[in-house]
Amino acid sequence: MTVPRFVQAKQQGRRLTVLTAYDHLWAGLLDEAGVDAILVGDSLAMVVQGKSTTLPVTLDEMIYHGELVARAVKRALVIVDLPFLSFHVSIEETLRNAGRVLKETGASAVKLECGARQADTIAALTAADIPVMAHVGLRPQSVLQLGGYRIQRDGEKLLRDAHAAEEAGAFGVVLECIPRDIAAQITRELKIPTIGIGAGPDCDGQVLVTPDLLGLTPGQSPKFVKQFTNLRAIAGQAIGQYLTEVREGTFPDDAHTHS
Repeated sequence: MTVPRFVQAKQQGRRLTVLTAYDHLWAGLLDEAGVDAILVGDSLAMVVQGKSTTLPVTLDEMIYHGELVARAVKRALVIVDLPFLSFHVSIEETLRNAGRVLKETGASAVKLECGARQADTIAALTAADIPVMAHVGLRPQSVLQLGGYRIQRDGEKLLRDAHAAEEAGAFGVVLECIPRDIAAQITRELKIPTIGIGAGPDCDGQVLVTPDLLGLTPGQSPKFVKQFTNLRAIAGQAIGQYLTEVREGTFPDDAHTHS
């Protein structure tokens, strides 16, 4: 999968699949399964590091995890999030940071939470041959300003942000937590693919946090998350069986012991 092929999928009417990964093991599994793109999301702050928001994760941490993922992938498009404050200070600093991501990870593109106000930044990145995926709607890096993780319903602003991202050169745009009708309109109007998360079925593709869809994440899931299995329960059962067998002396048995 390349950036041009990712864009062509929309023209061909083929829905795109995107999932997150943060390490070599899971990236390889997703790649073997045939996912179109793997996002190394700044959600790793919450999923991997146990933080309450995505804000604390650093550029160096994103690069570290991005390299682990890219090294495992043979076919999927690897996209790495630019974390909070890595693309806010100046365009020059953003270029350096995004360039580091591609040089040091082996990924193919970066993603940044952006809209009309960041159009110049997107244009500068694409002019430097750095592929950019945009992210509009709910922006987790703006959670403090938004006052929480809320559905974004300002259709005029959402349309303006999405169009500005496309016009600035983004090859795709994530639409997060917006009403279905607005997401459908954006998808119809843009030539680049829209990737939905909590934006309904009319987008050109979907993205989920992998531990969410596998049922590994504790607590209540957002409405837009479908748990396709419950690996947390399955893993707990297997671990419990191991503990029992070790305590009872039935593991290791002859079949698992060198003679």
